[in-house]
Amino acid sequence: MNEPVASDTYAAHVRRLAELTGRVATQRAEAQAWYDQQCAAAERAVAEASEQLRRAEAELAEARSMVDRVEAEVTHLWAELRGRLGLGARRLGPPPGPARDATGDPVDALRAVRDLLDRAGQPGELPGSANPLLALCGVAGALLAYALGAGARAAGERYGGDLAVGMPVLALVVTLLGPLAGLALAKRLADRRHALLGPRPAAIVLVAGLATTVTLLAAR
Repeated sequence: MNEPVASDTYAAHVRRLAELTGRVATQRAEAQAWYDQQCAAAERAVAEASEQLRRAEAELAEARSMVDRVEAEVTHLWAELRGRLGLGARRLGPPPGPARDATGDPVDALRAVRDLLDRAGQPGELPGSANPLLALCGVAGALLAYALGAGARAAGERYGGDLAVGMPVLALVVTLLGPLAGLALAKRLADRRHALLGPRPAAIVLVAGLATTVTLLAAR
């Protein structure tokens, strides 16, 4: 009478074991899938972190290179400024450091400084206040050339012969070059003032020299 009960109980245990085995296999598969997902996510995170680190290191290297270039350019511009100021550069001291509240691209700022120094270093034309001196240069050049011409004529008259014929011609040529001699004097004046002898100053010298030359020739 007890054998069927035992058989049923055994069969129940077998079914129970099969159910538990299937449940364990399912949970093991779920755990393995979760583990694989976590590993994949961790690998992706490590790869992303490595890529971010690589980009950060590249940006750091670029920033350091930029800082070195900016500092080198600042030192160069500062030395150029000190050289142009001469003795007055003693008050400048060392090159300034970076400003904490500075914004914008430092390359653009340095380019603007470079352009400013280039414009400041370029000589300008003589101002209008120098016009009397320019006219005086023209007059002085004409007088000098006329004096040389007069000396040449006197030498021709004194020694006679071929010199008496050639010296007056040479004297006339020298006299006519008086305005150009005035330009040479005006050029020295402009160089001393670190300026350019432009068309306007040159015209003043030439007009004054030509007027003086014509007056001298007419009064001779």
